Amino acid sequence: MIHSLFLINNVGDLFLEKHWKSVISRSVCDYFFEAREKAGEPDNVPPVIRTPHHYLINIYRDKIFFVSVIQTEVPPLFVIEFLHRVVETFQDYFGECSETIIKDNLVIVYELLEEMLDNGFPLATESNILKELIRPPNILRSMVNTITGSSNVGETLPTGQLSTIPWRRAGVKYTNNEAYFDVVEEIDAILDKSGSTVFAEIQGVIEACVKLSGMPDLTLSFMNPRLLDDVSFHPCVRYKRWESERVISFIPPDGNFQLMSYQISAQNLVAIPVYVKQNICFFETGSSGRLDITVGPKQTMGKTVECLVVTIHMPKVVLSVHLNATQGTYNYDLVTKILVWDIGRLNPQKLPCLKGSLSLQSGAPKPEENPSLNIDLKIQQLAISGLKVNRLDMYGEKYKPFKGVKYVTKAGKFQVRT
Repeated sequence: MIHSLFLINNVGDLFLEKHWKSVISRSVCDYFFEAREKAGEPDNVPPVIRTPHHYLINIYRDKIFFVSVIQTEVPPLFVIEFLHRVVETFQDYFGECSETIIKDNLVIVYELLEEMLDNGFPLATESNILKELIRPPNILRSMVNTITGSSNVGETLPTGQLSTIPWRRAGVKYTNNEAYFDVVEEIDAILDKSGSTVFAEIQGVIEACVKLSGMPDLTLSFMNPRLLDDVSFHPCVRYKRWESERVISFIPPDGNFQLMSYQISAQNLVAIPVYVKQNICFFETGSSGRLDITVGPKQTMGKTVECLVVTIHMPKVVLSVHLNATQGTYNYDLVTKILVWDIGRLNPQKLPCLKGSLSLQSGAPKPEENPSLNIDLKIQQLAISGLKVNRLDMYGEKYKPFKGVKYVTKAGKFQVRT
């Protein structure tokens, strides 16, 4: 299925390759580089690129392209899901998935890739199984391995590999038993010049950190489960129970995992947390223009908007900007022509405003289109869809665990047209 995997950073350097069948030349990545150049932005690179003899299926995570090479037709989503699982495994082992971290742990990275695929087909992708096969790195273990010449590879077959619950290892024991859930929602939206919603949807995930002894059986219920119409679950979830009762029943993996993801695309259910009043104009006479942007809270349910950033990709004819920000700081990159206004926490009593003049290239024609605004934000303790966890019940064990739920709303691809 998957013949080779190439890791490429965002400046185009290929810094790791792994082959499971025959060795495929790096030159196959030239087709990817061509598509990357046409796309402009990394997120706009097509996930499937066809070449005369191969298919290149790729994802972009943490400023790294994971490019897999396929020689026969396979379901693309199957490969994409596996690539995401590779990234999540690296994050679980090393804390983050960056070029530096991968280069510092090359031996473990190659060992993981060898176990996760067998002759090109996914084999062991559950974190619990992998951690028994290949022990995660730490300073003491690295020193011992260096002195004794031993490796991180386990000597026995993982217990979970032989059970009907492969995602959970046997004999788990904790002094403090706890189960925490993070409901994280991202808003993808396009607003027109008047502030009306052209497109809006919510991408949500429920991340879990479960550290419970024994073999607990958990049931998670929601106050309003009918909001969730397009869902994807971790393999541990009993889907028939969800279909009939709209509750999530599962025996959890040990540690961190993604319990479920969901999408809410009904626009009447998507609340837009901020509004933007903007006026960007370029004058016909004289090499100048005007910019005036004000941001304010809209549907935040009384919560505070934090980490608010406005990014504008200016036309190439804009040489410099002379602006005044009532809150936060702004920066204009003369090379990339990107204006970034970092507002921070939004104060509803005193709305932040950025206004001033733009200097254009002399003699250049007026830009045909006004630039759009990209909004980034975060709202703590709020799921913008209104989703709320009702309760978490545990069966099969007698102790009482610590339980907690946290809500976070972020901006995904949030664009305001001007």
